[in-house]
Amino acid sequence: MNQPARQSTATAIAVLSGLVLCPSVFAAPPVVKVDGSSTVFPITEAVAEEFQKARKGAINVTVGISGTGGGFKKFCRGETDIANASRPILKKEMDDCSKAGIRYYELPVAYDALTVMVNPQNTFIKSMTVAELKKIWEPGAQGRINNWKDVNPAWPDQKLKLYGAGADSGTFDYFTEAIVGKAKSSRGDYTASEDDNVLVQGIAGDKGALGYFGFAYYIENQKKLKAVAIDGGKGPVAPTPENVDNGSYQPLSRPIFIYVSEKSLDKPEIRDFVDFYMKNVRPLVQEVKYIPLPAKAYSLNLDHIARKKLGTVFGGQNETGLTIEQLMKREAQL
Repeated sequence: MNQPARQSTATAIAVLSGLVLCPSVFAAPPVVKVDGSSTVFPITEAVAEEFQKARKGAINVTVGISGTGGGFKKFCRGETDIANASRPILKKEMDDCSKAGIRYYELPVAYDALTVMVNPQNTFIKSMTVAELKKIWEPGAQGRINNWKDVNPAWPDQKLKLYGAGADSGTFDYFTEAIVGKAKSSRGDYTASEDDNVLVQGIAGDKGALGYFGFAYYIENQKKLKAVAIDGGKGPVAPTPENVDNGSYQPLSRPIFIYVSEKSLDKPEIRDFVDFYMKNVRPLVQEVKYIPLPAKAYSLNLDHIARKKLGTVFGGQNETGLTIEQLMKREAQL
């Protein structure tokens, strides 16, 4: 074998040996696994896109939609690093996490104006009272409240078609608690989905429709939908960022969260993502049409992580009617 051929063969062997000895050359980038609420999805997805761009593909982020309840099931089994949640963690979920040795940080990321909508061709509804909504959605309404006239005799004898969140959804838990008075207490004869886009299409395509889901999906589709002002006892109030900020849109204003596994935070890629999330999320919350928290809320979240302030300030209960100011005071006491 001549000298150049020998050298090129030696080089090839050296390169191949290096590849065998350094499997990281072929290793896939680390993955941050997120799952849960469809309401929180647009926020986390926007952060994930910016993060992956900033890290030039060195870290991947996957964001699933199983609903808040479905997301906590995966999170408390240790299958994900972060749970998107449109309500606080509940007692049973806390117990499941505890049994599996999963400890977590509760990080509020935004506020939502849970929005009630009708079809744009509906000319007779501009506002509804909490009592009227309860009359429609309570379990006893099934088979009894079928037309709009059944709710209010001033409304037409028109078929009422309902669209709402599925049973694994935090939106379902929050809405039933706020409107019916008990979480998960609802009639069952409605089109249910954890995918809010399915609900958008249903309401947009049905003249007699009524439904509910997060504010961002309403804003994104407002040409196809008509928002209903809610009268919680002090007159009708429209779902707007201003009315959430001033605390007047009640009882359907709510904080939304991510929950981060303490164990996952030991991985540098998870810590990097969560740090990036809290430092960059505020403008992205506005971009995807939710209501951002005050800047100090995101600093407080990072402070809780630095000081290992684990757990929840809600004690395993879903709570309605909490203003941004009240949330901030409570989180500061963790």
